[in-house]
Amino acid sequence: MILKILIYPDPKLRHKSLPVSNIDEDITVLVGDLFETLYSDSNNCGLAAPQVGRHHRITVIDTSEKGNDPLCLINPEILESGGLFKGLEACLSLPGAYEEIQRAEWVRFRAQDRNGKPYEMKVEGLLAECVQHEIDHLDGILFIDKLSSLRRKRALNRMKKYLQKNK
Repeated sequence: MILKILIYPDPKLRHKSLPVSNIDEDITVLVGDLFETLYSDSNNCGLAAPQVGRHHRITVIDTSEKGNDPLCLINPEILESGGLFKGLEACLSLPGAYEEIQRAEWVRFRAQDRNGKPYEMKVEGLLAECVQHEIDHLDGILFIDKLSSLRRKRALNRMKKYLQKNK
């Protein structure tokens, strides 16, 4: 099922998500719905449970061009990071808003897959950027929080114009 994405300034986007203690049917269905929602638009590369009003530490990611490399992160945590990378970021919860953000160039993280199996990965570039962006969502942080007040205002103005144009 394609889920409704919460739009800023919805206060639910600011809640810190709770760890998943048991991967039951509800969680399995949620992961499937998150992927279906992610793939409903080919421009998406990541979606976190808080963006659909569910406060579980779950995010799904696929940065492949063909949308055929799904990655599920349950209870993710960054273990190590390094380097600096600047990239243009956008967010499904801030439609039309984008801005350049500085993040770690690579990250090593630990998570569980959709079956509860723990794994670790070291990723770089776009995938590292996406992992950091989605984990921020799990902590109630949006990419605009990392901007100066002027750049935040500019990004929010882009969002406002986009929403007015696409009513």
